Amino acid sequence: MMLSFKLKRILLKLFSLLSVIRGYNILVVIIAQYLAAIFIFSPSKTLYNIVFDVHLFYIVFATICVIAAGYIINNFYDVPVDRINRPFKTRIDNYVRQSTKLKIYFALNFIAFVFGCLISWRAALFFSVYIFAIWLYSHKLKKYPVFGLLSAALLTISPFLAVFIYFKNISVSIIFYAVFLFLVVLVRELLKDLQNLKGAILNNYDTFPVIYGERKTKQLAVLLLLVTLLIIVTFTTNVTIGVMKYYFYGSFVMLFFIGIFICISSSLKHYAILHNLLKILLLTGVIWLVLIDKTILIERVLHLFC
Repeated sequence: MMLSFKLKRILLKLFSLLSVIRGYNILVVIIAQYLAAIFIFSPSKTLYNIVFDVHLFYIVFATICVIAAGYIINNFYDVPVDRINRPFKTRIDNYVRQSTKLKIYFALNFIAFVFGCLISWRAALFFSVYIFAIWLYSHKLKKYPVFGLLSAALLTISPFLAVFIYFKNISVSIIFYAVFLFLVVLVRELLKDLQNLKGAILNNYDTFPVIYGERKTKQLAVLLLLVTLLIIVTFTTNVTIGVMKYYFYGSFVMLFFIGIFICISSSLKHYAILHNLLKILLLTGVIWLVLIDKTILIERVLHLFC
């Protein structure tokens, strides 16, 4: 009976920790980095050489350590806000002590730095800057309207930058895709700020909606969506991206209607739904990376079965 109780406590703490580090997001980052490496950054290499590339594994592992640590430190600083905006999740997260979270935070960052050193001094420098940038965002930048918004979007797409630095491969399609991701993440962050407006006001966070109001925040979100739609049209008409063009066609329609709903939405529930729709759009984009060049996909499949 005592053993069962202890086991339940351990499982509860593990579940709490997974909630804090957002384990589902970590899994998405792992998949996204490997898919980007296979289908975008290194299409000429064999699937075996990419999957079993030790240095790529080090990059992915270091990245998820930094991201997990980032969620922990963000959770640490956001306790007062989350008690208002996410009371149920906060209760789950609090099963792990703050002191324990901080120990895990420092341990994860140290591990990330060590793995960066195993790759190169440039990788070690990148992860050091990444760690510092996440801490700065969590501690200071997120409380300011423009810097908080831009830094959140940049930190979100940084895992792709890590893989790019390793393979040193850039193309027009990569640039367009990065810009598309950046703009969509910006809109998502604006919607998240609208969703968390109450907690931000009560804790003196100068987020964009707090400083400029709900109306101007929605106007900026719609403007960013219009720019994103223009990017999609330019991208799909001037760059060869294979079957993935259908993802962008679908994104165009979805973002168009999201823009309309942003204009007419006014409740926290509506903002939460729109925010989650953008998360689904980004997640779907990760999966569709395999179709950016279908000849590469065919080669990968044939290599597995032949």
